[in-house]
Amino acid sequence: MNILITGICGFVGSTLAKAWLESQSGLTIYGMDNFIRAGSEENRKELLALGVRLFHGDIRVASDFETLPPVEWVIDAAANPSVLAGVDGRTSSRQLVEHNLLGTVNTLEYCKRVGAGFILLSTSRVYSIASLSSIAVEMSDSAFTLVLDQHVPYGLSAAGVSELFSSSPPISLYGSTKLTSELLALEYGETFGFPVWINRCGVLAGAGQFGRPDQGIFAFWINAWLRRRALTYLGFGGSGYQVRDVLHPRDLISLLRKQTAPGANASVRILNLGGGVVNSLSLAQLSDWCGQRFGEQEVRRNPETRRFDIPWLVMDAAQAKSVWGWEPQTALQSILEEIALHARQHPEWLEVSGMVS
Repeated sequence: MNILITGICGFVGSTLAKAWLESQSGLTIYGMDNFIRAGSEENRKELLALGVRLFHGDIRVASDFETLPPVEWVIDAAANPSVLAGVDGRTSSRQLVEHNLLGTVNTLEYCKRVGAGFILLSTSRVYSIASLSSIAVEMSDSAFTLVLDQHVPYGLSAAGVSELFSSSPPISLYGSTKLTSELLALEYGETFGFPVWINRCGVLAGAGQFGRPDQGIFAFWINAWLRRRALTYLGFGGSGYQVRDVLHPRDLISLLRKQTAPGANASVRILNLGGGVVNSLSLAQLSDWCGQRFGEQEVRRNPETRRFDIPWLVMDAAQAKSVWGWEPQTALQSILEEIALHARQHPEWLEVSGMVS
């Protein structure tokens, strides 16, 4: 089977390529990357050594697809993954839309031309910020937890946010580009007769992630704590109690292999994929974990809550288990230990990730 992974030299794309080649024989992987993400060059040599054929191209440029060989499947892992993209001064709103939406259109046009199936790695941030912010939470063990005795929004339970949860705006410019990409992908698949799967991922984390405060937060926090860099709790009174679940991208491989298998079919096209409640933690709890391993340090507090901040978001992946028999395999502690080991072995990693001293 021939597969193209866009954004292959990013953390998620490179992790998928390496894990997939390890788990399946007879696989040929092509990769496309524009190398604009700080640190992405680090993965080039390792991927080439594994036999991956890399194409230096930009998904925003339609002509960059013209020299790509035909494949059977495309895994779209290329995106600006920050919820602050388009409003943080690092990228403009137009750049965000061109990357996350126009890039998807160009990729879908390629799939149409060569007859390839398409799998979009989407995001938990397609869900309504207003609805998520209205959820009643309480503090327990340095983390927000759901108040169970409340009228919860449709699609929410103690297990987390399901695919039925509201995606009404506001969801951020980033979230809206991903949600629109989902709809376009499904329409392209129906119109031009190729299979499409939408995998909405929660927070992805693991060793080798290029962490920053706005993306890759767990890798950033551990690396910054180890180097005694200044850290700040933002929002919610500066408590650090906001909670997210964590998933290692290699845990996606078992699902991707099923979705790309000949004749694979299911009526459900959109899935939530995340670590779930058991693999969730707050920044304050992560700080406790770091303090036990690297020594205590003070974390600054900024009480002002930004418009995209939410107190609690855990992905309910029950549908993925029901339809495909999928569930995460890597425990939270293993993910954190893996990041910590990598951080110790790579003292320059914050600079590699673009965090200049």
